[in-house]
Amino acid sequence: MLAEKIFALATYADQVVLGILLVLSILSIGMILERFFYLSKVFAESSKMRDRIRTALQTNSLEDFESMAKDTGMEGRAAAMALRHIRVNGVSGLEELFSSFMLVERPDLERFLSFLATVANNAVYVGLFGTVLGVMKAFQDLATAPEAGQQTVMAGISMALIATATGLMVAIPAGVFYNYFQKRVKSILHSIESLKELGIAYAKQKAN
Repeated sequence: MLAEKIFALATYADQVVLGILLVLSILSIGMILERFFYLSKVFAESSKMRDRIRTALQTNSLEDFESMAKDTGMEGRAAAMALRHIRVNGVSGLEELFSSFMLVERPDLERFLSFLATVANNAVYVGLFGTVLGVMKAFQDLATAPEAGQQTVMAGISMALIATATGLMVAIPAGVFYNYFQKRVKSILHSIESLKELGIAYAKQKAN
């Protein structure tokens, strides 16, 4: 009785699985494009700021921290906030201020990344599930119509394997771009860490 229900489910479920994978693919592509353009813009601004920070540290031009605070990018906003803090409180609490800033900004940088990671880790299993259902359906068709012969099974199995292939096609890009975006986010946060060190050095210089 239970087996009959499972086979009845397999008749339609393999197509449902393909539909789910198609929806996941569309969502993933949309999120990948959104993250690509957003993080590319932030990363470009961050790279320029990182070069300025490196130059300021190498030349001991700590006063450049004030000009960085006029920048409109993420690091510029962090520097402006830090500069206001320094003028009132000096170096005390500055490190915690930068840590709080990164905690606030990090969710925006990592938006959609958890979804991409989930798709990358599970889309293959969803596709494999569809393949298993499709193979079950193929053998069930053979059992109910034995005169159809081997061609019925082969055609059913070949159709079932589409689900696994689709799962791979959805999972691989999601995994590749997830890792790519994670590296971008780490690089941006590293720039803010460097800016923090420059800000601390600037605050200590002002205190002396």
